[in-house]
Amino acid sequence: MNFENISIILVEPQGPINIGACCRVMQNFGFNDLRLVNPCLEYKSKDARKMALHAKNMLKTAKLYETLKSALEDCNIAFGTTRRSGKYRSNFITPGITAKKIQSYDDNTKIALVFGREDTGLTTDELKICHKFVTIPTNDSFASMNLSHAIGIFLYEINNVSNTTNNSEAPKPIDGQDLANGKELEQMYAHMRKTLIRIEYLDPQNPDHLLKSYRKIFGKAELTSRDVRIIRGLISKIDWIESLKGNSR
Repeated sequence: MNFENISIILVEPQGPINIGACCRVMQNFGFNDLRLVNPCLEYKSKDARKMALHAKNMLKTAKLYETLKSALEDCNIAFGTTRRSGKYRSNFITPGITAKKIQSYDDNTKIALVFGREDTGLTTDELKICHKFVTIPTNDSFASMNLSHAIGIFLYEINNVSNTTNNSEAPKPIDGQDLANGKELEQMYAHMRKTLIRIEYLDPQNPDHLLKSYRKIFGKAELTSRDVRIIRGLISKIDWIESLKGNSR
């Protein structure tokens, strides 16, 4: 398992002390790729550095992004964390299962663990661009966890699986070089959206309602770059047929 290819993404973290604590727990377990999406302005403040302790250099090297979509462009698999359930929040897996799933990929696979805001978490729109939904089973009377504590649980599980797995018994890893990355997938979904609205398959007033189901289906399938090219080839064929219809009118 290549920890260098596992990114921790914090979406709009609000507290500099929390960010510093996240750096510290990442270094505890040997992770260093921290990505921040619109963090608070004080994320490199004295309080953050003090909490990060010996991991304060991670605050300096953290990559900044304006959107989660841009932070995921080079990632093959994204695990979105959430505590709330709902129509578009189902089929959760636990941190332990997440660690075993990550172990099933080879070292070329770029993986993201995505964590939301301290108070409201990830939005439904942010979760829809993740491939897997992950939750930490906690007591319903006080379900919310501190951000750094939640990250610590995930990284412990990943580190534990990495240290205890018998390589001779492990299944052949999935080749991450073949998996489509976030940029390829989002371009495919944008192409699908445009074409399916054009042929009146999607409701133009609410096209994303049905498109979310396709995202869930394809997310489970873990599409390769070749899969994406095949699907886009089919969509392009539909575009071509529709253009012929337009010319014949």
